[in-house]
Amino acid sequence: MWRNLQDLSGVADESARTVSLLRESGGGSRRAFLKTGAAASVGLVVACFMPPGMRRAFAEDVAKKPAQIPPNAFVRVAPDNSVTVLLKHSEMGQGVWTSIPMVVADELDCDWAKVKVEHAPAAPEYAHTVFGVQMTGGSTSTWESFAQLRQAGATARALLIAAAAKKWHLAGTADCRTENGFVICADKKASYGELAEAAARLPMPADVALKKPEEFRLIGKPTRRLDSKAKVTGTAEFGIDVKRPDLLVATVARAPVFGAKVKSFDATKAKAVPGVVDVVQVPSGVAVLGKHFWAAKQGRDALVVDWNLGDGARISTEGLRAEYRKLAQAKGAVAKIAGDVDAALKAGKVIDAEYEVPFLAHAPMEPENCTAEVNADGCDIWTGTQFQGVDQMTVAKRLELKPEQVRIHTTFLGGGFGRRANPQSDFIMEAVEIAKAAKQPIKVVWTREDDIHGGYYRPMWLSHLRATLAKDGKPAAWAHTIVGQSIFAGTLFAGAFIKDGVDGASVEGAADSPYLEAVPVHRVDLHSPTSPISVLWWRSVGHSHTGFVVESFVDELAHAAKQDPLKYRQALLPEKSRERLALDLAAEKFGWGKPLAKGHAAGIAVHASFGSYVAQVAEVSVSDKKITVHRVVCAIDCGPVVNPLTIEAQMQSGIAFGLGAALHSELTLKDGRIEQSNFHNYVVLRANEMPRVEVHIVPSTDKMGGVGEPGTPPIAPAVANAVFAATGQRLRRLPLRLA
Repeated sequence: MWRNLQDLSGVADESARTVSLLRESGGGSRRAFLKTGAAASVGLVVACFMPPGMRRAFAEDVAKKPAQIPPNAFVRVAPDNSVTVLLKHSEMGQGVWTSIPMVVADELDCDWAKVKVEHAPAAPEYAHTVFGVQMTGGSTSTWESFAQLRQAGATARALLIAAAAKKWHLAGTADCRTENGFVICADKKASYGELAEAAARLPMPADVALKKPEEFRLIGKPTRRLDSKAKVTGTAEFGIDVKRPDLLVATVARAPVFGAKVKSFDATKAKAVPGVVDVVQVPSGVAVLGKHFWAAKQGRDALVVDWNLGDGARISTEGLRAEYRKLAQAKGAVAKIAGDVDAALKAGKVIDAEYEVPFLAHAPMEPENCTAEVNADGCDIWTGTQFQGVDQMTVAKRLELKPEQVRIHTTFLGGGFGRRANPQSDFIMEAVEIAKAAKQPIKVVWTREDDIHGGYYRPMWLSHLRATLAKDGKPAAWAHTIVGQSIFAGTLFAGAFIKDGVDGASVEGAADSPYLEAVPVHRVDLHSPTSPISVLWWRSVGHSHTGFVVESFVDELAHAAKQDPLKYRQALLPEKSRERLALDLAAEKFGWGKPLAKGHAAGIAVHASFGSYVAQVAEVSVSDKKITVHRVVCAIDCGPVVNPLTIEAQMQSGIAFGLGAALHSELTLKDGRIEQSNFHNYVVLRANEMPRVEVHIVPSTDKMGGVGEPGTPPIAPAVANAVFAATGQRLRRLPLRLA
């Protein structure tokens, strides 16, 4: 699915093609492509446009409207020489606060020390160039706007050069050049700040020259993050930091089981808590409003709510597992098929395996929160969100406002992993509902327990795989049945991602596995059972389960064929494929095949997701049934590189995130209730468990991919494969637990 999105955009270093598309789509006029505006405090403002042909609008009502060409990104050059980039993507630790401004600054040729960054407001102007709505997700932020931002920076630079030439009464701009925020011609020199206002009054250039890769000063160079100082000093504003006049803090008593409804409630004891101001019922439950968080929390603890539990009270993990196993024995909706699989399986010895992964919470370090004010002229929202465009539309519809009357002020996000990109805008709508009822500013704060018990989860998945081997050991037939809830069903994205009963996110990494190209007969099919359990994309989405399943099963086949796991994969992957190049580099840097410390063993995995190709080798040891991961060597091909430090950090981050799920994390249900509540029993990776991680980047000029999520899928199978090498036990369920 995500590879298809990459193919739709094709933005990696294709700026010239973008300009051509703009002209073909009626954007050839200067005003249709770029605008400028002047203000005494701003100077030069450049906004970049994208053609309608590069837009994907998923909401049905949006799709029916004629395509517009709104601005997507802005660059401000001020008289004080500062350059401000308005970031349409949310910064949640993934590094776009630095990498995206690097792209603009490089083409602008400005002084990097003068660059500032702000989160852009919620507006159609900042829509994602592929998804058609303002959002951050799918590891797309850099590649989707790379060409767009280069064009914006280059246009601003051309205008500043033109302003300098006019100021110096030159016949043309051929003799002018730029350097570190200055326009230079012979012995003349002017700063961008001096030229900004004059540049803003000039007509847009019909065309601008982009730098050649060898001319880049910033792109591709290790660059320290711009947001680090604010975060280290505590001056960075996260959603939970927001303060407003007359602000009340609210906590909400939400349904104890999925689908439950409030029957009645008694607020007497809650209102008796010092600092509690009011108790109101809202669609998500019952809200307790206090002068501060502790009052609201204590008031909620004292609140008495009688719930109508409904059918959700009968849900259990064991019941779901039994249902899934039964479904897995039958064929589902076909995602990919070649040949007569049933006949091929009957013709050989079948290797049969069942894999399972549990429900998982996102568990960001900053739990969900949102501050909302509803007043006569609209609604203001302060929060860390990944889904500004959807949130704005959802709130506007509920309050019967125009979208522009819903003003979303994006703060830094204390982690997201997909939880803050919710199609229902749950934590935002909750704050809006309470603010509307209270008629004053409200900050809703979720506790960790609230998030674990009443949040949205990575679905539970069960896979049934069968394969036969040819004489050379390669798979001759392959059947993979996947069972799990659809994350897109019932959302505005369903029409785009569910085709013929197959949710593309459920089968990504399995139906498009490169191994299938080497298997003459294969089938991947899907069952999508429904449930009141709320599910959502989780870091690496479908790849979070298919990466573990496919790479573990391939390892099983390698051992069944009595072949080295690395050589087996190499034989199945084309020599020059991007998977193979990443695999070979990781194996080389690890020293695959060389002796390890006594009691240590290695496992390998390679997986492509979000346009990037990642291979990992994990070195583990096992003692008293405890798995220790000592070292991970990671190789990634993500195409052209903007900031190597961001890639290294995101691979480390993805590995840590995936290791938590591989070794510890799971959510279980009993009588419709999630049994875990906080980090003491929903365990994530601890600091002392973090292995040494080495990251190597495959030199590549192929299509640019993402880096926020691709580091996560390979780590669980790499560790599981290493555990098998160490113990002979094939662990097919996450988290990994030895018998």
